[in-house]
Formats: sequence, C-alpha cells, structure tokens
Amino acid sequence: MKTPLITREGLEKLKAELDHLWRVERPDTTQKVSWAASLGDRSENADYQYNKKRLREIDRRVRYLRKCIEDLKVVDYSPVQEGKVFFGAWVEIENDDGEQKRFRIVGYDEIFDTKDYISIDSPMARALIKKEVDDEAVVRTEAGKFVWYVTKIEYQK
Repeated sequence: MKTPLITREGLEKLKAELDHLWRVERPDTTQKVSWAASLGDRSENADYQYNKKRLREIDRRVRYLRKCIEDLKVVDYSPVQEGKVFFGAWVEIENDDGEQKRFRIVGYDEIFDTKDYISIDSPMARALIKKEVDDEAVVRTEAGKFVWYVTKIEYQK
C-alpha cells in the first residue's frame, strides 16, 4: 500500500511525462503503426508488432499517470516542519560505524531514476519521521534492526 503523497516537483515531472507521452510519443508511434500496417502482412511485420506493443505500453502508462495524478495529494513545505523530519525533507544520517547517508523522503512515484530519494513508505523513512537532529532512529527490516543518528535536516523552499 503506497501513501498517495507527492512533492510539487514530483507532480510537475509526472505531468510533463504524461504530456510528452500523449502529445509526442503516442502520435509518433500511431503513425509508425499505420505505416507498418500499410505494408501488408502484419503477422510477419516486425515494425508493426513492435510499435503496436509500444503503443499498448504508452496507453497503459498514460492511464496510470492520469489516475495517479488525480489521486495524489501535493505536500508543500511549511515553516512548521523546520527542525524535524517530515515528508519532503533532505536528511543526513550516520551510524555507529561512521557510515553516512543523505536522501530525500518523497512519495512512491518519485523514487524511480533517482538514487538519493526514498519512499515515505520505506522502513527508513518511517523510522525517521518526526525525529530531530541528534535523535536516534531504529530501523527495523527483514535483515534486522539498525540504529542511525540524524545529523542534518534540510527542506527545499
């Protein structure tokens, strides 16, 4: 179960992807399908088969994005959040071994294609919510229990 939250930047990215798919990729792929179909035998036509498959992928993603964008709730920065870890925060943490990590807590639909974003639904994010600098966060996963300390909290304003 994913929490239906998103940052303003994340929503804009999803809208831009939807617009690109609908206005650029889909018409281009539709044109390719029409061209390939006009060549005759579709059963052995690789261009036709590939582009029909691509068209289905585009349509599936467009349906997902439309529903998703409709259901998501945008969470904007609020000065009340300062000093504590909440949705949208950049957090730096460290463990007893000196290992450090830095990431941003965002919605599920924003974590793809970025190494430094984690989902609000992840065990790490759940353990960090409402923590302050120098607080201890105990992260429980299938691999065991891990202790991290919050060293820095920032928000994009």
